[in-house]
Order: sequence, then C-alpha cells, then structure tokens
Amino acid sequence: MKFIDAHIHLSDKEYADCVDEIIAEAKSAGVVALVSNSMDFETSAGSLELAKRYSEMVYAALGIHPWSVNVLKENELQETLDLISKERRNSSVVAIGEIGLDYKYEKIWDKQMTVFEEMLHLAEKLDLPVIIHSRGTTAQIVEMLPSYSVKRVLLHWFSNPISALKKAVEKGYYITEGAPTVYSNGIREVVRRVPLTNLLTETDGPVRFFKPPFNGKRTTPAFIPMIVEAIAEIKKMNVSEVAEQIAKNFEDFFGVKLIDVATSE
Repeated sequence: MKFIDAHIHLSDKEYADCVDEIIAEAKSAGVVALVSNSMDFETSAGSLELAKRYSEMVYAALGIHPWSVNVLKENELQETLDLISKERRNSSVVAIGEIGLDYKYEKIWDKQMTVFEEMLHLAEKLDLPVIIHSRGTTAQIVEMLPSYSVKRVLLHWFSNPISALKKAVEKGYYITEGAPTVYSNGIREVVRRVPLTNLLTETDGPVRFFKPPFNGKRTTPAFIPMIVEAIAEIKKMNVSEVAEQIAKNFEDFFGVKLIDVATSE
C-alpha cells in the first residue's frame, strides 16, 4: 500500500537534526509522498531544498502562514512571492501553502488579508493549488474563494462548521485530516461526511498529539497508516481501498505521478 502525508512542516527547526531519520521511518511505514508546507520565506526556502534533496518522495508547498504575518521582515512577502514565481517550473513545487486566515490574530486582520490575497492572486497567475489554514475562518474563506480563479483548494485540518464542509465539497475542494481521526469524535464525523474522493491524509508535524496512541511522541509520517486505518473503519471500507483512493487523490490534486520509493532504490 502507498501512504501519503499531504501536510507536514518538514523544514521546521524541530526536525532540523532528524530529517534523514524521519524520511527513513516514512519509507519503512510505506509512505511514498510528503508535502513540506512552509510558514515564511526561510521555511519556504527550506522546503524547496528538502524537496530537491529527497526528490523521490518530498514535494514543496511555499507560502506565508497567517501566524507569521505579524513578524514578517521588510520585503519578506515580496521575496516569498518572487521565490514561488522563480521556482514554479521546478517539478517539486506542487502548491502554495500554508496560507490562510486565523481568527486568533484579529488584531492584524488587515495584514492577514493582504498576505492571503497576494498568495491567492499568485496561485491564480501560476495555476498552482493552495493549501489553506482556516482556524475559525473556514466559512468566510469558503465564501470568498469563488471570487478567485483558484482551481484546486485544500482545506487543511478541517474541523468545523459542517455547513461549510458541505459547500466546500460541492465546490470540489479537498480536505486533509490527521492523527485526530483516530480519537476525535468531531474529526471522525467530518471524515464520515466527506466523500473519500475529496480526502487526503496529513500529520501536520511537528505538532504533537497527546491522546493515545500518540501520547506526545514526535510526530512523523509513520503515523499515516494508523490514520488510514481509522478512515477505513469510519467509512466501513477495506484499508487498501482507502489507501489506494487517497494516493489517487494526491496525484489528481497536486498533478504528480507517485513513485514507489520501495522499488525505486
């Protein structure tokens, strides 16, 4: 079976000294593709470098996260936009992300909106998918996105509201879910409602999960098989069927052809 981690922050400083180990664990678990999401210019450059170094399985999503907006250096937004434009033809760059809006940063709402809109406009121009953070803002984002010509949208770690989920699915958006699928009734209900053809798996590492069976362990793509098993249980399907569909979703959404890393070495 081929497993997918469509959202991990592999260029985060917490992983700096253990990327080789993370990649080895992922391969051993049957994970064949990771998307390294970025937070700012530095992590965008880092994601790009990791995608080049581990080209058989790591892909890069470049962008500025809403949490980073308040600490952006002078010209950092433009430098990040320029980097994405420059590297667009690099086959390892598959999306703009992680971008979006976060209600906890209402004091800098205008600045968040400026950065988000710049990223969306670039996605339009370059015809790249977007990976979106939408804590407390999902309904608003789902309503605003049709005014942009962004063809492929991934709502990362969707939790609520269910009404926005219905609209997102109707518009053809994709959803990623991760470790909470194993233990969270709310996330399990989202998974139950989302068609499998609109679903991808993630870890969002280095975020840690403290409920069993994860118990605060370092988050790695090796968690993905457990997540797929939980999805299969919720959907009342065979695990291999779920894994196969999610791999197909990954290829369709990001426009890539997966390599079986176990046989490519």
